[in-house]
Amino acid sequence: MFNSFFTSIISDGAFTGGTLAIATIVSLLCGLIIAKSYMIKNRCSQSFAITLVLLPAVVELVIILVNGNIGAGVAVAGAFSLVRFRSAAGRGQEITSIFLAMAVGLASGMGFVGVALMFTLLICIVSNILNIIRFGRDNESARILHITVPENLDYEGRFEDLFEKYLRSYEYESVKTTNMGSLYKLTLNVALKDGISSKEFIDSLRTRNGNLDISLQREIEAADAL
Repeated sequence: MFNSFFTSIISDGAFTGGTLAIATIVSLLCGLIIAKSYMIKNRCSQSFAITLVLLPAVVELVIILVNGNIGAGVAVAGAFSLVRFRSAAGRGQEITSIFLAMAVGLASGMGFVGVALMFTLLICIVSNILNIIRFGRDNESARILHITVPENLDYEGRFEDLFEKYLRSYEYESVKTTNMGSLYKLTLNVALKDGISSKEFIDSLRTRNGNLDISLQREIEAADAL
């Protein structure tokens, strides 16, 4: 019984209306699971969500139609490769979801509907677990600190005692002039100590830089890629 779960419902490359309906229904169900799983922890447009739902069924139909026809299979592979070069590169999880949808459609098109369904559930569960435990995410205490100081202020050694008091680590990233050279803007990568109030930290810095602009912000995430 268990082994039959991994056997193909299409025998000798021939399919019937019943097998086509089963493969299509399973493909759409898998696509819906993939889309819902992606939407749990990621921002998703309606267009992308619908694409994830329909893509496995489209791939499944193509695979069924070219089953056993090598020439048609090569032509379809070439058509799919054009999608990569006519599309903007997406985030890593977007690309992974698309590849998962295509793999599920491929499995369904070959008749392995049990494998397609099981693999979809497995990958979606693992993906959500990794998102929940924040796997691979940077330190939550990491911040970017911008301090504006007047040009006549010797900033070297001016703030280090406050950094030692409030920060776990700090590193000067850049120093540049602004406002026609009358001000300096210091940029640092910092990590706050546990339980530290950012307001208290900024208020302490304001007493040293003449009450000029200070900003403490999270680093903007760059577009990730595979």
